[in-house]
Amino acid sequence: MAVDLLGGDDAPAVVVDGALRAVRTDPDLHLLLVGPTEVADGLIGALDPEQRTRVTVRPVRTVVGMADHPTAARGESTVRAAVHAVRDGFADALVSAGSTGATVTAAALGLGRWTGVRRPALVATLPAVEGPVVLLDVGGTLEPGPATLARHAVLGAAYAAVAHGVTAPRVGLLSVGTEAGKGDRLRRSADPALAAVPLPCGARYVGLVEGYDVSLGARADVVVTDGFTGNVLLKAIEGAYAMAGGPPASGGAPRAAALLGVAGTVVVCHGAARPEDVASGIALAAHLWRRGATDTVSTLLDDVPHDPAPDRRDTEVAP
Repeated sequence: MAVDLLGGDDAPAVVVDGALRAVRTDPDLHLLLVGPTEVADGLIGALDPEQRTRVTVRPVRTVVGMADHPTAARGESTVRAAVHAVRDGFADALVSAGSTGATVTAAALGLGRWTGVRRPALVATLPAVEGPVVLLDVGGTLEPGPATLARHAVLGAAYAAVAHGVTAPRVGLLSVGTEAGKGDRLRRSADPALAAVPLPCGARYVGLVEGYDVSLGARADVVVTDGFTGNVLLKAIEGAYAMAGGPPASGGAPRAAALLGVAGTVVVCHGAARPEDVASGIALAAHLWRRGATDTVSTLLDDVPHDPAPDRRDTEVAP
């Protein structure tokens, strides 16, 4: 796993701590630390001799800041170097808690996008009363059009089946009511688009769902929305857990999400991630790679027709 040592609000300290936890927890895990040598050496020095043999370093000193424009990822940086490590076969997956826009841009440009996917999606899995609920997008594409949401429905259905073993996933579109015609212009346009798109893995579209359906999980296993709304919802759930004294015993809102639509396994951690969040992000990346999730989901998409005419607002990543 290639780990961006400088990504995140509190990097490199929390990333180093999270990487230490990951290596000590998973005896089969190997890390490629991408960042300053002195930071990597501090991490390696805290490991026992056997664990040290599972860690290598790629020295890079430049980072894309959280306030930088995503196009900064085109230049030399830790996240770009991590992407290239995956592209060139030196790593199987990458994990970064840095700028989401920079990570998505670097991955899309460095790894390439799947056929029929112009806008990659960040997908998070939340614990719900009835079982896990896959929520996408949670920050990859802030202003999608109906065709993009329809394609993301296909991505989400395939991911739920492959990564979480959900049988015949139920797919819903997040809105302000369940009745047909509810919602803003995007939701009203996307509803018939999702109803018409073929879904893989026996999935079916169940129509509009509301915010509480994400926490209950009774009506949908996959909830599709734009990246702006999805990100706000995800962080609101995190805040609700904090106000209630902590997440449920079954697990809290994830602070790591998988990037779907690029030719490689990429996991983006919350910018405010703590060490345990970074460790769980590394574990998620390892889980997805071991299951061959990226290749399997991509293959499933090849069997689903896509609209060759993209949404008008769907331009290249970070123009």
